[in-house]
Amino acid sequence: MNHIIDLRSDTVTRPTKGMLEAMFSAKVGDDVFGDDPSVIELERKVAEMFGKPSAVFCPSGTMTNQIAIKVHTKPGDEVICDEGSHVYRYEGGGIAFNSGSSVKLIKGDRGRITAEQVLNCINPDDVHAPRTSLVVAENTSNRGGGSCYDFEELNKISQVCKENKLKFHLDGARLFNALAVTGETTSDVGNLFDSVSICLSKGLGAPVGSVLTGNSDFIKQARRVRKVFGGGMRQSGFLAAAGIYALDHNIGRIKEDHHRAGLIALFLPQCSFIDKVMPVDTNIIIFRLKADINEKEFIVNLKSKGILVVGFGPQLIRMVTHLDFTDKHLDRLTTTLLSL
Repeated sequence: MNHIIDLRSDTVTRPTKGMLEAMFSAKVGDDVFGDDPSVIELERKVAEMFGKPSAVFCPSGTMTNQIAIKVHTKPGDEVICDEGSHVYRYEGGGIAFNSGSSVKLIKGDRGRITAEQVLNCINPDDVHAPRTSLVVAENTSNRGGGSCYDFEELNKISQVCKENKLKFHLDGARLFNALAVTGETTSDVGNLFDSVSICLSKGLGAPVGSVLTGNSDFIKQARRVRKVFGGGMRQSGFLAAAGIYALDHNIGRIKEDHHRAGLIALFLPQCSFIDKVMPVDTNIIIFRLKADINEKEFIVNLKSKGILVVGFGPQLIRMVTHLDFTDKHLDRLTTTLLSL
């Protein structure tokens, strides 16, 4: 519906005309047999971007993250991550259910952990403690309000992992948002991590799909786990074609989403219902409502005015800008929120 402004997530976008044309004209095969040419092209493209030998296309970022954790760990191991990380908070307890691993949580800075914190969380070689085997970083951090890692800190964490024989996985669901701010390249990122997961269905605007990349042995095991998880798709080249189009056409425009998010952050403090606005680095805006405002009623009220947002905790509201959110939408959003 054109009159709805949907800011619940950057996953709500619709394929553009060019993307639809790419999907309709895609060459397809059967990916379970390994012969879908569009899937092969997408996987090759992502692997080359990150300087990795191989990659695998999956339905979702949750699946790529969970596959990576499963391959990198053994039952009884322990995974280090931030307390608000997606792999811990929003993947259905998958670390325990799928991999039989425990989690050691770090209280990071808006979702960003440090090398010193990681070093302090590595368990001793003691039968009473689980074996620390994996560190997961999320860039950008969803619960951190789209915060970006300092690349040097990631490099330090990578060195800690190497020195302690730990694997290092990146949940890069919104990695291209981070790179648009920090300026590093995908190959720079690939050099630091044993595995990288990227989502095609967020800021890049594809309808479905994520890609996991790593070395050849890792991806060989990842394909086996994908099969077990039910992630083997057939003529998935139609979806892969959308991902290829997204990587070719939609990375450069991500800064537009950041610009509009920054403008929203500037005017929000003028609104009567605002208690606090979190720093806005990329395309995620999180703000706290004043204590006398009911969060659920606030969301329903906005919905009645044609604006969709989500609750993000007690008194917290999240908005996410994306390629379907235009300057006209921004003007209407501003007018509506200032009138509340």
